[in-house]
Amino acid sequence: MSLDSAGGLDRSVDSLGDLFYPLYQLIFDDDGDFVSEVETKLVQARMATTVELYLSRALAVGVLLGGVLWIVGTLLGYSLFAFGIVTPETFSTGARIPNETVVAIFERLKVPLAIGIVGILAGSIGFTTGFGTLIAIPYSKASSREREINMLLSDSISFMYALSVGGLNQLEILEAMARADDTYGEVAREFQSIVQETEYFGTDYRNAIQQQAVETPSDDLSQFLTDMLSIVNSGGNMQAFLSDKKDKHMRTAKQQQEVTLDTLELFGEMYMTLSLFPLLLIIILVIMSMLGEAQSFMLFATVYGLIPITGVMFMVLVSTVKRDEPGDGYLETPGGNDRTQRASNDGLFSLGLIENYVGEFGIFDRIKFREGTFQTKQLLQKPHLFFRNHPGFTLALTVPAALVLVGFAAVSGAAPTTWDGLVQAPVWGTFVWLYVPLYLTLIPLGVFHEWNVRARAAITGKLSDNLRKLSSANDTGQTLLESIQTVADTSSGKLADEFDVIYAKVNYGMSLRNALIEFNNKYHVPRLARTVKLIGKAQEASSQITQVLTTAAQASENQDDIERERRSRTRMQVAIILMTYLTLLGVMAILKTQFLDVMAGLTQQAGSGGGGGGGSSQFGGNIDTQLLSLLFFHAVTLQAILSGIISGYIRTARLMSGVKFVVILQTIALAVWLVVG
Repeated sequence: MSLDSAGGLDRSVDSLGDLFYPLYQLIFDDDGDFVSEVETKLVQARMATTVELYLSRALAVGVLLGGVLWIVGTLLGYSLFAFGIVTPETFSTGARIPNETVVAIFERLKVPLAIGIVGILAGSIGFTTGFGTLIAIPYSKASSREREINMLLSDSISFMYALSVGGLNQLEILEAMARADDTYGEVAREFQSIVQETEYFGTDYRNAIQQQAVETPSDDLSQFLTDMLSIVNSGGNMQAFLSDKKDKHMRTAKQQQEVTLDTLELFGEMYMTLSLFPLLLIIILVIMSMLGEAQSFMLFATVYGLIPITGVMFMVLVSTVKRDEPGDGYLETPGGNDRTQRASNDGLFSLGLIENYVGEFGIFDRIKFREGTFQTKQLLQKPHLFFRNHPGFTLALTVPAALVLVGFAAVSGAAPTTWDGLVQAPVWGTFVWLYVPLYLTLIPLGVFHEWNVRARAAITGKLSDNLRKLSSANDTGQTLLESIQTVADTSSGKLADEFDVIYAKVNYGMSLRNALIEFNNKYHVPRLARTVKLIGKAQEASSQITQVLTTAAQASENQDDIERERRSRTRMQVAIILMTYLTLLGVMAILKTQFLDVMAGLTQQAGSGGGGGGGSSQFGGNIDTQLLSLLFFHAVTLQAILSGIISGYIRTARLMSGVKFVVILQTIALAVWLVVG
């Protein structure tokens, strides 16, 4: 969208809000609790609009959507009567009304009233949806910001403590924190508001801190700013204050992790009940079908509707508690001009800095061509490294391959192309249409994703120990660069190799901070980015940063403790989910072999004397055992996919981590059904 069109859209929205402003004045009280609360949430969500205009827009959207749905509902109600789907007799009352005039009026008005009621209900739903959605947006954004602030606050305080150790005063700490939005996200943006208030509006920084303590969505950050203000006003020791707060919030982070894990344990027990409910319902429906009391539609709805909906709802429930790590892990190069900054933010297919110079001189065009050729050659020589760094791009090869293979199977007749054919060959048909595409796409994706995770974990796994070694070496009087060389020479592993690379880059003329940033961006782990940011900023003031390195080591060790606790506790949740699935699979297999097959055999024996016949085995109200076998197989397959995704998400808060569980569980389901199906 161009700037002109975007500006025109904004002006149209503003005009719409101005048009409905009288309605806002009629309905809402400017000093009311609702208006005040929405205004607070708009500030906390950092949405640059006044509460009056925002509520006017919400009313506009609600009225317009309600009007549209009122018209649609009215037309729908009229169509129901016009086409005879609903007749006036449907609304006849059983009460006896002695007055014939009243009866005549009721008979005339009941159709218009029914149409009007349908229209009003549809319009009410439309207004509630439109108005409620816009009102919910600032609440959602404020809650999301609060969550990220609370997660990053411990590391942010460690960063400020490192700056105080480096000798920065209070204002310089605030400014440095405000510029660290590439690492500390929403926390840095809260400090940006403080700095902007002091720089552009002439507000005293004490008042700016006090105002931000009121406006921030995080109670923890509000308390921290309030305590900081008392230290500033009293002239206390800021370094000691930040040290105490650092230790406190490290403990708080562990306590919050405990609460999250306790909640996940409760969810694991809930999932055991929820995932078994479709199984129990299927058993009941099969028995009812044998008695002629149920329809096959209910079985289809349970397998293809209830099981996926249950899994998705549980995933949404877990996502409200499970905390993913904020940030992308990339750091910005300091002091770069616009062109270098744009180059650092370019995407995967960019050729780097040369992209910003193409067209000025012919030599740049030739450099771009040579650079493209070089990168293409590197990719073709080592494609596995490319896919390790970008696992999602395996889908660009595997998805077309899966489509071609399945299409060839369908055209050649190797796979059933009709529902009846799928019912007659449930295992083979499902294998071709579902399992083959899943295997082709998920196995390479899972392999390269796990490789990527392990390659990055090799860096963070020894980070705490190496930071302690850096601190000890720096404490002996060595500079930070000399400490890096010492640790590289006396340590082993991938991180030690990267320290060698950093030392070599600095010797060839690169600044130490830029070398650290390049090292970080190679792996782009958010946790590593915060450590590098802390060390890089501190070493600008002095090479003797023993306390800073110790702080970085403490923060890293705290993160290690949280990670170990999370893995230990979530391992039990994953075990519960997997055992629940295996239980479900076993019960479905037993139901197939010991119930359906036995009943089918008895029916065939009973009907063999009467010449009963070909096709699928029928018994008890036209129940098709082949169809039930297909539905059972699809039920356990869908449950395998959902259980695998949920297991991976609970483990690491990433959906892609569930790929390996999906492959394993669906393989177990396929193996079992090859035997029983």
